[in-house]
Amino acid sequence: MEVDKAERAIDEGLYSRQLYVLGHDAMRKMGNSNVLIVGLKGLGVEIAKNVVLAGVKSVTLYDPEPVKISDLSTQFFLREDDVGKPRAATSAPRLAELNQYVPISVLEGELTNDKIRNFQVVVLTETPLKKQLEINDFTHTNGIHFISTDVRGLFGIHFNDFGDNFQIIDATGENPVTGMVAAVSKEVDGIVTCLDESRHGLEDGDYVTFTEIKGMEELNNCEPKKVKILGPYTFSIGDTSKYGDYNSGGIFTQVKQPKTIQFKSLRESLGKPDFFISDFAKWDRPGQLHIGFQALHAFVENHGSLPRPHNETDAEELIRIARNVNDQCEEKTELDDKLLKQLAYGATGDLPPMVALFGGLVAQEVLKACSGKFHPTKQLFYFDSLESLPDNVTLNEENCAPCNSRYDGQIAVFGKDFQHKIANFREFLVGAGAIGCEMLKNWAMMGLGTGPRGAVHVTDMDTIEKSNLNRQFLFRSGDVGKLKSETAIAAINKMNTETKGKYIAHQDRVGVETENVYNDDFFEHLDGVTNALDNVDARKYMDRRCVYFRKPLLESDPPEKSIPICTLKNFPNAIEHTIQWARELFEGLFKTPAENVNSYLSQSGFVDATIKQGSSAKEVLEGIKNFLVSERPLTFEECITWARLRFEEYFNNNIQQLLFNFPKDTVTSSGAKFWSGPKRAPDPIIFDVNNNEHVEFIVTAANLHAFNYGLKGETNREYIKNVLNNVIVPEFHPKSGVKIQVQENETIQQTSDEKELEEIITSLPDPASIPGFRLNPVEFEKDDDTNFHIDFITATSNLRAMNYGIQPADRHKTKFIAGKIIPAIATTTSLVTGLVCLELYKIISNKDKIEDYKNGFVNLALPFFGFSEPIAMPKFKYHETEWSLWDRFDIEGDLTLQEFLDFFKKNHELEVTMLSCGASMLYAFFLQGKKKDERKNMRLSELVESIAKKPIPQHVKALTLEMVVNDRNDEDVEVPYVRLVIRP
Repeated sequence: MEVDKAERAIDEGLYSRQLYVLGHDAMRKMGNSNVLIVGLKGLGVEIAKNVVLAGVKSVTLYDPEPVKISDLSTQFFLREDDVGKPRAATSAPRLAELNQYVPISVLEGELTNDKIRNFQVVVLTETPLKKQLEINDFTHTNGIHFISTDVRGLFGIHFNDFGDNFQIIDATGENPVTGMVAAVSKEVDGIVTCLDESRHGLEDGDYVTFTEIKGMEELNNCEPKKVKILGPYTFSIGDTSKYGDYNSGGIFTQVKQPKTIQFKSLRESLGKPDFFISDFAKWDRPGQLHIGFQALHAFVENHGSLPRPHNETDAEELIRIARNVNDQCEEKTELDDKLLKQLAYGATGDLPPMVALFGGLVAQEVLKACSGKFHPTKQLFYFDSLESLPDNVTLNEENCAPCNSRYDGQIAVFGKDFQHKIANFREFLVGAGAIGCEMLKNWAMMGLGTGPRGAVHVTDMDTIEKSNLNRQFLFRSGDVGKLKSETAIAAINKMNTETKGKYIAHQDRVGVETENVYNDDFFEHLDGVTNALDNVDARKYMDRRCVYFRKPLLESDPPEKSIPICTLKNFPNAIEHTIQWARELFEGLFKTPAENVNSYLSQSGFVDATIKQGSSAKEVLEGIKNFLVSERPLTFEECITWARLRFEEYFNNNIQQLLFNFPKDTVTSSGAKFWSGPKRAPDPIIFDVNNNEHVEFIVTAANLHAFNYGLKGETNREYIKNVLNNVIVPEFHPKSGVKIQVQENETIQQTSDEKELEEIITSLPDPASIPGFRLNPVEFEKDDDTNFHIDFITATSNLRAMNYGIQPADRHKTKFIAGKIIPAIATTTSLVTGLVCLELYKIISNKDKIEDYKNGFVNLALPFFGFSEPIAMPKFKYHETEWSLWDRFDIEGDLTLQEFLDFFKKNHELEVTMLSCGASMLYAFFLQGKKKDERKNMRLSELVESIAKKPIPQHVKALTLEMVVNDRNDEDVEVPYVRLVIRP
């Protein structure tokens, strides 16, 4: 039994990102679920891969059919030498490598009801409709969750039946809504008014409870009350007439309630379908595809195979069958013969992006069935991406016929000519993490970049960590510590040997500092770029580079939120505020000062440069003085003393000063209480050596400070407590005249006179007196549980939360927020990359109409699918010329300034009045005499070098010049930038 318990324990190191999506309770329920997956072609193995990574109790595979070469179109765990072997048995050991906690087995013999009886979830792919109905009749009666799904070319279907009474524990997965109360009325239908700084975010029928209410205290920790929405800042909660009078304060918190829903059987759903709409621009498609997919099953039953690619006879027969099916329906559907023809034309198609999309979607439904977490799709989901078909390629039976190739599934839809285009495409993938791994798998299956001209460049500077293994499926436990880009490509080479030598690994981050690596030549040889990054700055940088080099960029990203500075500094009211404050304190104590010290010791002009920064100079220089002189420790005991004084400063002294400036009874100029609404009045913390939370701050801060100086740390708490008992803490007295920021738009100027700065500078040791001395800046790393980083931030955040009466957070939640971890699960990653690759088909096809492309918005929890056209770029105009951000003036040759001015006057009737390159002003109409004449005769590259006082790097092929110009009417107009090529 002990082994069984250990196996069922959740490995937080492995599942950390997924836990932030699903939570511990849902993960435990999944750990008790046995899943059967029928059909191990591409779609089946994609579902199995995602379910195994997620961590259910067991996965059983059923598919005795032999491997065919065409299976390799999407089945990434099959190789060419597997042809003829049973699909399930061949795939099982490769799936087993994904997760040591999930046993994989193969079901042998006939698929009977008795064999299905012990599974909690059954997933059918590649299964005839008659067999689906037989199995679903049994599962619906016996409380087994049933899912069926198939992909046919650019069309797909998914059906759920989770029984008559399926309970959803949490429909959205969002954190409970919470907000601050401004007033509660005392009446039969009491009205809660919230602070007007943000909407309450509740919906009719939600339930709430309350805390921290003064006056009407019966509401505190009350049984959940049903909400009726009255407006964005008000809602009613029922009878409050017998409660006390509301005085002040209070926080409402949503209480999530279980929800029970009923599903129809598959047999009932064929006649009375409930459609989940995947694209509201195609609202008429589900009904037609519902008939079309039934017609496909009938066609296979008649002929033993699907319609042949682009065969007119087979397509016409499918249309006839579809009409017969429609005629037998109670409610007739208006059928579009063109749509049904496309379904027939590509029915044998097996496309990696469609398989990734449906594999992610269906695997998430499996997890919903196991856990009750998130709302299931109810019930029939149809999706198509016909707009991905190329406009400029001839598609006919000859061009789309199979040719015994691993790409036959793709050729059936797009033809051999388009396959040639895919193979000779050149793409740059930035990032080889979760999205990057899925993208590479899709591209390898598509054959992207495998042709004579083709190439795929992949860059990622990171190494593999244990927490990556749960969703970055190209990596195994033995790969931990290796470079992601190299390891990912090695895995891809096994999936498709044609990628060898064509997929190239890089380890350089993208940014200004690597433009010598990813230079003009590099970008000019690309056809497109795909971002797979979780870093906003890097994504924006790549966006700018793609616009500059006129390359299409494919992107997938979540939005980010920020917290006002004054809230972080002085007025936190939520744990997110204290965690962010602690995260910034971490940088301010253990990273930035150490970096400043090293810069002072190694850069001769550092002090002068710092003084030029203005108001921050004193803070920087004082920090260097503290770390090098007044607070420099020689022993770990001194690090403990330093940490104890920091505790006093942050959690006692600073709070005393804040309350000195704004006592708890302070009122504003309007007569309102200062400490009300979002401003929570704090209390100082008195240090207690016997309080574990107090000592935790000391332990972590002291060890990190010791790391800065290369001193040996210590975690023995009795030893640390003994040292603490002997620390003398100076008595603190609040001071008058200390300014504290209250409003976000308020700036508090730190003034320091020259004498103060001079005294600090004089006190600094001469760098020559301590040759070779350097500090060790701490680089934040959230996934190392032994480095004190998250422990320090947790302890610090929770102490500040205690200051302000905020509920503390555990280490798990703190790590999530402080590490800015994006909650991640393999299902969503798979689906998103499928959508991205459907757009990639369009880019390879050179589609040039904006309406051909789609932005996708997906929430698998709700679930919700939404698509929209990309936003068209703004247009500008000078004279008769219209232009956008994609336009520029391209000039070949290193012109003189005068030649440049003459060129625009003569060719474009534009008078250049100012010209700059980066931060360097090259020309302005107000320049005087000799200086102006000298510059006009200089070549622009010489002029840039003379003003910037440094040579143009050899890798720079062209200069980017910005102009201010007057048009032919002497009016100031906006024009594109200039790209001046100075080197061939």
